[in-house]
Amino acid sequence: MNSLLTIILIGIGATAVMDLWGFVRVPLFGTPPPNYRLVGRWIAHMAHGTFHHDSIAASAPMRAEQIIGWAVHYLTGILFAALLIGIWGASWIQNPTIGPAFAVGLGTIVLPFLIMQPGMGAGIAASRTKNPTSARLQSLLTHAAFGLGLYVSGYAVHFLQ
Repeated sequence: MNSLLTIILIGIGATAVMDLWGFVRVPLFGTPPPNYRLVGRWIAHMAHGTFHHDSIAASAPMRAEQIIGWAVHYLTGILFAALLIGIWGASWIQNPTIGPAFAVGLGTIVLPFLIMQPGMGAGIAASRTKNPTSARLQSLLTHAAFGLGLYVSGYAVHFLQ
């Protein structure tokens, strides 16, 4: 299997594990799953020169925001899988270990804390939300699930080769 296909499969698999966690946390914590439609709205507004919102939920809806949000979500997962392989090398695919996968998964929390949340009006590390501590914990758990997904997907792809 070529490297690009491997990275795509690992990224999609890891993102799917993250999404599964998003649905499991609803009954566990009473926390709704992430709304990627709002991510799509944020991205779509960028095409019109608006990069920051006081509240993305209060911003004007954009055409195809749901599709854009989900596409960006999965493309981001693929890019982070590429980062994992870029840092640890293709040898990681031959012997997937959880340490590098969790390191990348947890490391990816920097982007929502410093870029997405401020740009969407939630402040740095969700500081402008009703309960920043809870929002931060949920982000941490979600990115840990992504790291676990990188490992599980890497392990699965290893056996497909």
